[in-house]
Amino acid sequence: MSPDVLARVVVVKGDITRLRVDAIVNAANNTLLGGGGVDGAIHNAAGEELYTECLTLGGCETGRAKMTRGYALPAKHVIHTVGPVYRNGTFGEPDLLRSCYRESLELAAGAKLETIAFPCISTGIYGYPVTAACVIAVETVAAWLASNELPRVVTFCCFSEKDAALYRERLGRRD
Repeated sequence: MSPDVLARVVVVKGDITRLRVDAIVNAANNTLLGGGGVDGAIHNAAGEELYTECLTLGGCETGRAKMTRGYALPAKHVIHTVGPVYRNGTFGEPDLLRSCYRESLELAAGAKLETIAFPCISTGIYGYPVTAACVIAVETVAAWLASNELPRVVTFCCFSEKDAALYRERLGRRD
């Protein structure tokens, strides 16, 4: 990975709902109306207005993304993407996961957003192996950043230190 791309990527262990960025990505379900894990946390932190706006969106297909306002979150926007449920990796899961990252980045760039933060999409209840998901996330984001000006900074916000260490290792970092 080029030093220019690497300089635009940040890894943190923390709560994505507290990040002051232009957009946070929600690992949503197909309804976009809230659920468990990061999805529930984002809906709870954003407030009822997020739910109300999501009602107007008509859900979202797996591998796709839709954007809303951030409401009570420090982030200005929420990009909702629906990751694949992992079966065994032979049902298109890698391509669908790549699409989640690309579509989210396309929405951010289209809205001229400078900063975006991703959770570890599909690695919770959807069962995607964390190491495999990390490889896809880092490679997809790096490829995007190598050929696009926006967003300027991408943050991988990991719930656990173990996951954050995995992302840092994949990026060749020690920080």
